[in-house]
Amino acid sequence: MLTKRIIPCLDIKDGRTVKGINFENIKDAGDPVELAINYCQAGADELVFLDITATNDKRKTLTELVKKIALHINIPFTVGGGISSSEDVRALLNSGADKVSVNTAAYNNPTLITELAKQFGSQCIVLAIDTKKVDGNWYVYLNGGKVKTTTMALDWAIEGVQRGAGEILLTSMNNDGTKDGFAIEITGEISKAVNVPVIASGGAGITEHFKEVFELGCADAALAASVFHYGEIEIKALKKYLKKNNIHVRI
Repeated sequence: MLTKRIIPCLDIKDGRTVKGINFENIKDAGDPVELAINYCQAGADELVFLDITATNDKRKTLTELVKKIALHINIPFTVGGGISSSEDVRALLNSGADKVSVNTAAYNNPTLITELAKQFGSQCIVLAIDTKKVDGNWYVYLNGGKVKTTTMALDWAIEGVQRGAGEILLTSMNNDGTKDGFAIEITGEISKAVNVPVIASGGAGITEHFKEVFELGCADAALAASVFHYGEIEIKALKKYLKKNNIHVRI
């Protein structure tokens, strides 16, 4: 049985780690390099770095900051934000990223997923999907959650995998920052519909939420930010709890 992964997320704005609620009310959460080092030492399985304003600011991801973080960690490192070409991907991989996360640009130009998968391998391409439940349906949102589409998250996840994405990073905007638990329903639907790993994101508040998303949501990994940034959940303690509850994790 594959081990479930615990992944802290560094949302970056103006070179600092930030965190909000429902993609709004952004607050400072610390120095990204220090946090990355701490998470590596604390037993995180991977690290995700998202430059959350790159797309709206119409600029590229902060490669110098990526280099600084990569120098200090020895766990898989996924980077996203403003990625729209193979040149962007190559620059980030050369800066120390192991995987890249594509979102808005991939939706606007789905062939980008195929092109990147062919050049760099599917294992390197993570399709990030920001989704929000409106009138009973989970829709895809773009540009850091600011632009609603008419596409269902499940349909886009299936298409993205068919086009070559090797992993799905699914963030529920309804749950983001609420600490009320992950979006079990849509996570489970997508996890069962695709044959690649699904990372659940948005809503972690207590250790039981991680257990739920692994057991009921069938997620392969769970990503969280504020509960880790502010020391509300300690990664080693979380993994011990999961192992005690018969969920396979790397201790």
